[in-house]
Amino acid sequence: MLPSLLLALAAAAPARDTYPRQPVDAEHYRFALTLSDSVDRIEGEARVRLRVTAAGVTSVFLDLANATPARSGKGMTVSGVTLGATPLAFRHADDRLTMTLPAASTLGQVLELTVRYRGIPADGLQIKPTRHGDRAFFSDDWPNKARQWLPTIDHVGDKATMEMAVTAPAHYQVISNGRRVEETDMPDATRRTVWLQSVPISPWLYVLGVARFAVQSLGDYRGIPLETWVFARDRDAGFHDFAVPVKDAMAFYSEFVGPYAYEKLANVQSTATGGGMEAATAIMYDQRSVDGTRSLRWRNVIIHEIAHQWFGNAVTEADWNDVWLSEGFATYFTSLFIEHAYGRDEFAQVMRDSRKTIVDFYAKQPDYRVVHENLSDMAQVTTGMTYQKGAWVLHMLRQRIGDDRFWAGIRDYYARYMNGTATTTDFRRVMERASGQDLTAFFEQWLYRGQIPRIEGSWRWDAAAREVVVEMRQVQPGPAFSMELEVAVEGGGATPVVQRANVGSAPTQLRLAASERPGAVTLDPMVRTLFTGTLQARPD
Repeated sequence: MLPSLLLALAAAAPARDTYPRQPVDAEHYRFALTLSDSVDRIEGEARVRLRVTAAGVTSVFLDLANATPARSGKGMTVSGVTLGATPLAFRHADDRLTMTLPAASTLGQVLELTVRYRGIPADGLQIKPTRHGDRAFFSDDWPNKARQWLPTIDHVGDKATMEMAVTAPAHYQVISNGRRVEETDMPDATRRTVWLQSVPISPWLYVLGVARFAVQSLGDYRGIPLETWVFARDRDAGFHDFAVPVKDAMAFYSEFVGPYAYEKLANVQSTATGGGMEAATAIMYDQRSVDGTRSLRWRNVIIHEIAHQWFGNAVTEADWNDVWLSEGFATYFTSLFIEHAYGRDEFAQVMRDSRKTIVDFYAKQPDYRVVHENLSDMAQVTTGMTYQKGAWVLHMLRQRIGDDRFWAGIRDYYARYMNGTATTTDFRRVMERASGQDLTAFFEQWLYRGQIPRIEGSWRWDAAAREVVVEMRQVQPGPAFSMELEVAVEGGGATPVVQRANVGSAPTQLRLAASERPGAVTLDPMVRTLFTGTLQARPD
């Protein structure tokens, strides 16, 4: 085959992750949970609506962790499953609940299943004290831990609407996805709280927080309520820390990308999260994030998690192999907000720091690819490359096609796949339509192969010709990357001279005007290209 055709096939048909597919689609979950202060055991009932996408299906499964000795008895135990009013035979083993249907399915048949279960979660929903010693319940389902406490089709690509009905002691407040549709104090000193997520999301985004909260309304953005939920003892510091930049970030992404998909945006202090977790409508943050300082680090985490509401949450990768469509996008769109709100210099420094992270990573794992292939180990679903290199791919794409076409493509991509799923190929095709360019080779070299360009070169000043002579080439193993690199001559009080050149494995020579010996000759002065290397000065 021709090399260009090979590239097209590689980019168009990446292998899927190894999650076992079944011909069913989850449409809606309704979880009813009872929580207690006296025991860590939860009582659960899940009503699950599945649509069958093939005829002749005789069994279906949900992911649900079962109690095992290896987990010290933790896990869920199922007491019964019904289809409507009909009890179903089931098998619960190896963290999978398999249910036998009373008759083979018809195409498009809707199954209304009810699963009754109980147990102590081994993970997913964490029941432990806050930093103040108060009992609390918080979930963190990333990447496939919803199954530890909720029966679901626990895969990123299976999005559904969801209802969370929680009965807990009345001294707690409860937050979950979507909008609150009920809060009732019961005669037995418990409180029933119901949240409804009316827009489909992936199971790893399902969230629950139960604690003694202080809750603040930050107003709204175009009718979307903005809220802060922090531990009651952290009220003052938490209200201070989460007050900004929530509304500004909402405005930026709404204007430049597309409309916010959900019913609210809440920032929530949590015991279960390290860093931030972008659960749809109720973002969870490490409890240490609240310290009253509005630190730069946590400011950027807030921006990142808000960006995820567009990328990862509303537009979701169809497959775990394409997780960069979530993490790389949120990372770069955090940088874009920084550029918009705080200036080009801070943006450029963020990109330099990100590039150094990539260079250091590839020094240890030179063959790592951003787009996975046949991913089976969920501990490997993300690395710094899905975040940082994914962001750099978007940055270089923006340089290649220009700002106007980049933003037009992003808006089209969001509009096409909002509240659905997308693949890397889907994204490439959208950006090709926006730019009028064939981007197959660009995506192939930056996302589907390892390494990054390593440049070796030197420069000298030719006094007779009043020129700086630059020689450079790519020296990393494997084929050369197709790339352009800018070279800047600085010094002598004059405006820097910048020239762009294609750099391959063969030596490339540039001659740049310089009336006197420059103070420095630098690569990539505008921070546009992912590479490693510098130019060495040679004797004149």
